[in-house]
Amino acid sequence: MNYFKTALLLAALTGFFLVAGYLMGGQTGLVIAFVAALGMNLFAYWNSDQMVLRMANAQEVGPENAPELFNIVHELTQRAGLPMPRVYLIDEEQPNAFATGRDPEHAAVAATTGLLRHLSREEVAGVMAHELAHVRHRDTLIMTVAATLSGAIGMLASFGGLMGGGRDSEGRPLVNPIVAIAAMILAPMAAMLVQMAISRGREYEADRMGAEICGQPQWLASALAKLHAGTQQLHNEAAERNPATAHMYIANPLAAAGGMSSLFSTHPPMEERIARLQAMGGQGYQSYAPSRPQPASAPGGGPWGDSAPPRGPWGNAPTAQSPRRGPWG
Repeated sequence: MNYFKTALLLAALTGFFLVAGYLMGGQTGLVIAFVAALGMNLFAYWNSDQMVLRMANAQEVGPENAPELFNIVHELTQRAGLPMPRVYLIDEEQPNAFATGRDPEHAAVAATTGLLRHLSREEVAGVMAHELAHVRHRDTLIMTVAATLSGAIGMLASFGGLMGGGRDSEGRPLVNPIVAIAAMILAPMAAMLVQMAISRGREYEADRMGAEICGQPQWLASALAKLHAGTQQLHNEAAERNPATAHMYIANPLAAAGGMSSLFSTHPPMEERIARLQAMGGQGYQSYAPSRPQPASAPGGGPWGDSAPPRGPWGNAPTAQSPRRGPWG
């Protein structure tokens, strides 16, 4: 089903490109827009995941330099019946994470260093289970393609502004100034609407399946409370430079920026997400405890690579019955 939705999205945005190209440049603009859209679609399907990871400055890690994170993801993929994805770290203090890839066999999950620093193991397991739910539902293809195409729509707006000032050999404007201004205004809005339509419903479903994968809905609920507070207080510079990727994160990374980002949120209300997870808490899911890697096979030196769990302003790690409390939840 997601393949059909992705094809529909590509077709719709290709049509948007063609119409905009014709309005801004006549037949010449139409041809340019068609060639650009064709190349963009091929690139988005095959390479958008790597492009998104580069936008986030994500670095691939393994059991040698991030043993705890890698071990949690590995055990969760076994519970979910998924292939092991590539694991990435993003050097950002804001706690957050996302998944990408065109299918489960080519998936990747990325977590910020702030996620490992500020959340307990159980909470990180809940977050990673949410991301693996996106992989299992094959949401990552359409979300990643949408990020790439939304960025391309933003470029279209700039293209319209540049063409708006050009003139032909007879001194007539190449583009109607009204059309150019409309493209500059409507293209970013179209990108935001695409992101909102794709992301909101999928987050609820990924929360539900993520809770089933990790076996403890309250772990993800506790994590979401901290992520919400963290994104309000800490900036994510990589996401702010590339806002087209915002809808991919488990929590809106632009929340700290305020302004227009709060009016066009790509995520459903965090309070509602937490309430739904808390309502799932009494349904008797099989418990899952993320085990620690053995020192012989997973030496320290990376995030959570030492012999003690991370400590911070929230104190000790929570139990399944009593999640940790602090300034972020």
